[in-house]
Amino acid sequence: MLHDRRTILLLGRTPAVIADLLERVDAPAVTFFTGSSLEDVVAVLERTRVDHVILGGGLELDTRLQIVRTVFESSTSTTVHMNSPSGPGSYLPFVRAVLRGLELAH
Repeated sequence: MLHDRRTILLLGRTPAVIADLLERVDAPAVTFFTGSSLEDVVAVLERTRVDHVILGGGLELDTRLQIVRTVFESSTSTTVHMNSPSGPGSYLPFVRAVLRGLELAH
């Protein structure tokens, strides 16, 4: 398991979705940043290094594509994980699976 602290930017359709998700995720080795727009992404990327971006499927496809482009243009090491638009209940299991895959969650 990785022992260094990681930064993850969680992006969802609404702040309430992200707040609920953060209450239900156990990832002590992670500093989470949150947002729901391209502007939020730019603001976070300007102030800190982000290791991983996790995009919710509720965001519009054009917005998600703009976010991916912005992340890749700002970093050669940040990974992007994009959930499919498969309903409100799909984001939490997706985030948990990504965190387990990255060995960052219990």
